Amino acid sequence: MKTIYYYQTFVGLENILTHISDIDVINVSSIHFGKDKNGIKSIYLNDNKPYDNLFDNLWLQTEKASVQGCKIILMMGGAGLAYKELFGDFKTYYTLLKKLISDKTWITGIDLDIEEPTKIEDIKMLINQLINDFGEEFTITMAPVSGSLQQDGGSIAGINYKELYLSTEGKHISWFNTQCYDSFSFETYESIINNGYPPDKIVMGMESGQFSEETFPKALNEVKKIKEKYQTFAGVFDWEYLNAPPNKEDPSQWATFMKMIDFHTNVR
Repeated sequence: MKTIYYYQTFVGLENILTHISDIDVINVSSIHFGKDKNGIKSIYLNDNKPYDNLFDNLWLQTEKASVQGCKIILMMGGAGLAYKELFGDFKTYYTLLKKLISDKTWITGIDLDIEEPTKIEDIKMLINQLINDFGEEFTITMAPVSGSLQQDGGSIAGINYKELYLSTEGKHISWFNTQCYDSFSFETYESIINNGYPPDKIVMGMESGQFSEETFPKALNEVKKIKEKYQTFAGVFDWEYLNAPPNKEDPSQWATFMKMIDFHTNVR
């Protein structure tokens, strides 16, 4: 059962680095594209170029986490129009993305969070290009909202995820980081499995604000129920590390609590 943090507010990873074995993946968020003030087409990490000195500590700490066994993935998209820009000039923007991943050698995957209308053919092209450039071992994940997997049809991205999953390119999707922000529950997870997705492809995600210190045990109980029924349950994520429950002063505790569930259900 993977534990995954989305990491967008770069407050420092000092706490989790002291027990890095509790976290399996950190998704550095998020990559966008656009023109800079001089009109030059550029790649951005949030509001700044990823090579800015502002991010020196981010890259230093994520490389350190990687050396200790934590997978580092780049999230692309979310709010904004990253995919419109990317596919509007694929040659230019993809070249910048490829260079960033190649320069930061500890980045071994990409998370495609598509929250804008996008053609399924373009997504397939992107997946094929990534595999062609970085190999079969490169991790490609996607981040749909739960409803897009509970039933087939449209989505925020304008694509049918089941159609994509069952396509030739679908075999390259390592897992789905499912946004279960409306209902982080056993029932939500099971409805996705009942719709034909394998348990080892579905990560269930919470938003930090969904749970307080008082209600966090409910979240743990839902994860425990899933893990007990579905032994190949892919895992859980939290958006985002900054204020992960139950202790916002030490968000690294979230990963420890989740790993304890994984450990206890595996030793039975």
